[in-house]
Amino acid sequence: GPGPRPPLPRFFLCPRRAGAMRLGPRPAALGLLLVCVAAAGAGHAEELHYPQGEHRTDYDREVLLGGQDEVDEYVKLNPEEQQQRLKSIIKKIDLDSDGFLTESELSSWIQMSFKHYAMQEAKQQFVEYDKNSDGVVTWDEYNIQMYDRVIDFDENTALDDAEEESFRQLHLKDKMRFEKANQDSGPGLSLEEFIAFEHPEEVDYMTEFVIQEALEEHDKNGDGFVSLEEFLGDYRRDPTATEDPEWILVEKDRFVNDYDKDSDGRLDPLELLSWVVPNNQGIAQEEALHLIDEMDLNGDRKLSEEEILENRDLFLSSEATDYGRQLHDEYFYHDEL
Repeated sequence: GPGPRPPLPRFFLCPRRAGAMRLGPRPAALGLLLVCVAAAGAGHAEELHYPQGEHRTDYDREVLLGGQDEVDEYVKLNPEEQQQRLKSIIKKIDLDSDGFLTESELSSWIQMSFKHYAMQEAKQQFVEYDKNSDGVVTWDEYNIQMYDRVIDFDENTALDDAEEESFRQLHLKDKMRFEKANQDSGPGLSLEEFIAFEHPEEVDYMTEFVIQEALEEHDKNGDGFVSLEEFLGDYRRDPTATEDPEWILVEKDRFVNDYDKDSDGRLDPLELLSWVVPNNQGIAQEEALHLIDEMDLNGDRKLSEEEILENRDLFLSSEATDYGRQLHDEYFYHDEL
């Protein structure tokens, strides 16, 4: 087998490639317990998406378009309608209206798209969670939506069963995040507070909580930093192996080159934040560069409308159009954004 997957901070590290993050459990207790196992599976998806490092656009279309409904909807648009909406989107990405899309403009658009979908998802969830439609989501309503019942653990009593204890710990962490998001200390969360609960990475007043949660999870010696050893978690090298497995080499490289900015061998709270909250800016910039590399026909490092239409399928299987879904969302192609 491939061996263990890389360590993942439990708190929020179930990011989707399109930027929106899942913080907290899916609607089942088992889902909560397995939340990081699911996240670890994202590595396998990445391998399918980039086999041997090659980008598979058909994978974007097959999987990331979002399911058969979206694929069917995509097919329903006739080519003229597709082209019309795509041209409208191109004009909106082109912030300075000079007829070209730069890396910066593409990156800004993709980041805006990430945030839009995250907010739309949270607004939709808010309505589902607010059982009595009074404009606030209480802790009881959250529990009923997630588990079909109100769960109340004793904060100070550990459970004998290992799985149940793991669930109790995660449930209490969710409760702490819920309480932190509740700024006015009222009986529940308003829409704005609910967004802070679901997407603390988007809300400044949640930053300290995110850092503290990550330190509690990973800073085993309590010095306020995360060392490489703590970063790698419970990994123990096989004494019979002559070298580390590939994923350990990858994780060590990320620690050194991506996260440990001051090269002191440990992650301080801000460096830790860049690890535990996936950086939408970095993902967006990477996709913008990828598009320019693939679609820039004349080598001027920017994209004209002609170049995009020439490579329309690639553009529609990218994060720049959220894998084609923006063609079906008036927010993106309508004249008034």
